[in-house]
Amino acid sequence: MRNLVVRSQRQLRSVFHGQTCILIRAHVSETPHHFENCYHHFHSSAYRVVDHAEANVVKNHSFTITTRALSIDAAKLTYEGTNRAGPLIEYERRIAIGELVEGDTFQIDTLTELQRLYDELAKNADVCQLDRRVEKLVRTGWLWSRLLSHPSYSPVKGLYLYGGVGTGKTMLMDLFFDQLPSNWRKTRIHFHDFMLNVHSLLQKHKGLSDPLDVVAEEISEETVLLCLDEFMVTDVADALILNRLFGHLFSKGIILVSTSNRAPDNLYEGGLQRDLFMPFIATLKERCIVHAIGSSVDYRKMTSGEEGYYLVGRNLSVILQQNFQQLIGEVTAIPQQVEVVMGRTLHVPLGANGCAYFTFEELCDRPLGAADYFGLFKKFHTLVLEGIPIFGLSNKSAAYRFVTLVDVIYENKVRLLCTAEGSPHEIMEKIVTISEGKLMAPRTSTRSRKHDVSDLCVDDELGFAKDRTISRLTEITSKEYLEHHAAVLEENKLNVAQNVAQA
Repeated sequence: MRNLVVRSQRQLRSVFHGQTCILIRAHVSETPHHFENCYHHFHSSAYRVVDHAEANVVKNHSFTITTRALSIDAAKLTYEGTNRAGPLIEYERRIAIGELVEGDTFQIDTLTELQRLYDELAKNADVCQLDRRVEKLVRTGWLWSRLLSHPSYSPVKGLYLYGGVGTGKTMLMDLFFDQLPSNWRKTRIHFHDFMLNVHSLLQKHKGLSDPLDVVAEEISEETVLLCLDEFMVTDVADALILNRLFGHLFSKGIILVSTSNRAPDNLYEGGLQRDLFMPFIATLKERCIVHAIGSSVDYRKMTSGEEGYYLVGRNLSVILQQNFQQLIGEVTAIPQQVEVVMGRTLHVPLGANGCAYFTFEELCDRPLGAADYFGLFKKFHTLVLEGIPIFGLSNKSAAYRFVTLVDVIYENKVRLLCTAEGSPHEIMEKIVTISEGKLMAPRTSTRSRKHDVSDLCVDDELGFAKDRTISRLTEITSKEYLEHHAAVLEENKLNVAQNVAQA
């Protein structure tokens, strides 16, 4: 941290070389620094330069300059007036126009790391064959296709970002991805969705001697920079192919940028045949720089709740159905079929006007998975879900599906209306990790079985996902999330109306 302060001071001195100036900390509201949501009021720059007349007055007072704000302003002054681009520069631009408010030190450090990667990619764009137009030109010639092939490994290492729930990982990666040149071969996709595509391609190339190599070749044809959000391995089928898959991808020049709640060494912890998964961890750490986002603040929980969208209690189906009817208007809801993957379909009990109605049993007590949920939300922007239970040992499988459902809802920015037997925290309270279970008081002669927590579910993977699910449910039902969803729907309606008018 001391080096950061010194570096920032040097940057400021270089900007004001030859001038006598003092930096004054302006009065700034103590509103939490939260730039995942853009609904907070913008606070102006924390510092300004005073002239000589003010200097004498200032010298008689003491002012506090925070390291975080100083580093941000120094970076802003350093990049000002240049033609540089990238996530950190874009972040500063959005602060300047009031779209974002400043994040904490951990997020600034992560943005700095993403900016470093951006600069390195821009410098090595030709070597990495990032330009889609150049690559297409090279591959059209028979001779060129043999003389110029993919590099064995990219000269640029990727980036693996991990940290607690709600610390802004997805927002930061999206900020990075959105600044990349449009002609680059790049893909941003959720890890669940990526693995579904991989398994679909494996099915397509079934029977070949090495279908994973063919799949990797198809992916690398379209993508050099692969951005995976929410890297989380829970499925043994995924775990067993990841090392060979990414071995092929990295050898074909793929650069990986990923976010995760877990450090690489903790991926697939406690999973079946994990010894076969361990080589992938070594490969991942070799090809990616690992960066921890150390913030303990869950920004998603700082949003305000919205009554009427997450109803707690039993026997609330009539109210939920009334809300559903209000959303669909005068349209009649009917059963529908949704295509998912590999020819499969999902039955929707009631659907109309972009809204789908399910009971919890219909969506999470059946053998469904991420593919079904992704397919559902390609057609419906709103899910009305009736009867979310308290999760425990007796409905462990349904809890796993619910965690996946919430992840897919969040990834696809779907609106959720639901009834539940408890708050987001209460429905997940009986799920604990093994280490948490060990901390519970052991049974003794004076503490019998009747004092145990009823239906306690001890499961590492589910216990680890619990905090993420609670956090995402909190954001999904927040006023800010719902306002954004409504604004997007309204914009889509206007676009459709304009297209019809022009036709």
